[in-house]
Amino acid sequence: MSEVIKAEAIQDQAGAFEKAGRKPLPVTLDWRVLLPLGALIAVLFVHQTLPVYPGYKVKQFPYFTHLLYILAGFFAVLAVWSLFSPKRREKLAHKSWFYGAAFLLLGIYDLITIKLNLIPSLYFPAPERIIAVFIKDGLFLLQCLVYSLRLLLGGFFLGAFLGVVTGTLIGWSPRWNYWVMPFIRIVGPIPSTAWIPIALVIFFKPTDASLFLIALGVWFPTTVLTSSGIMNVQKSYFEVSSTLGAGNLRNILSIALPAAAPNVFAGLFNGTSACFLTLMAAEMIGCKFGIGWYINWQRETLAYPNVYAALIIIAVTFSFLISIQFKIRNRVLSWQKGTIRW
Repeated sequence: MSEVIKAEAIQDQAGAFEKAGRKPLPVTLDWRVLLPLGALIAVLFVHQTLPVYPGYKVKQFPYFTHLLYILAGFFAVLAVWSLFSPKRREKLAHKSWFYGAAFLLLGIYDLITIKLNLIPSLYFPAPERIIAVFIKDGLFLLQCLVYSLRLLLGGFFLGAFLGVVTGTLIGWSPRWNYWVMPFIRIVGPIPSTAWIPIALVIFFKPTDASLFLIALGVWFPTTVLTSSGIMNVQKSYFEVSSTLGAGNLRNILSIALPAAAPNVFAGLFNGTSACFLTLMAAEMIGCKFGIGWYINWQRETLAYPNVYAALIIIAVTFSFLISIQFKIRNRVLSWQKGTIRW
């Protein structure tokens, strides 16, 4: 009798496993995930059906059509993937309105340039001409980007380090605050680009001058916000720490800087924008290579498709660097999650 019961139990368990294995995956469709694909199809339809403006004399390229097909295929795959992935579906649905609007704006720009010629094609090239620059001049653009990144990162880390050190000294020591803060209030608000003539005279190499100007652009906001963060730390924390035997260096490293970390990152974010502006201006004037130099060179030759291509590279690079900073900030300040809203 017991053997029969055991056999029936084993059969019931096997049937349950078999039934669970055959259970179909839940399929859920959120119509919002189709918005980017619908916008791309609309843009592609208009681009393919409307004729080119008769007076458009610039050479035509098929690159914009190819890009639309690639993007449509990509978002079609994402839409299918979202059917089986709730996390992917929620993320794509949340950003779908922005993607759809961006693609429609791109289609409108294509319409008013190559199709209707409502704006001067010399200064506002069609999307296909900008894409052609990436294909034909992409390697040289990459070399210019690497050269600019070398200057940018070198000046950024130098300015960030000096800014954190100076801000810590000002925020911690009343003596440093007395002597250095008036100097910062006078010199700091002056844009870094205003120092270009003096930097080119002081430094023998344009690259050294660019490095100094970029570091200066990062140093000021980092210094001000770091000092502000340290001065706003509650004094009771230092009193308790000192009672337990901690010295000034320990208080700075263990209490002051961690508490001021949100202000430090805010200063670094502002410094990133400042160093990009300074880099472009410095390269346009003194350097003989880099993205800024490339933009100035192409502008002088009226090659505006190349100018727009370089601007797109700058925008993507800046967004990438800011995203990295956000991830580092989230990791470093994970202990403050839930208390501070970014």
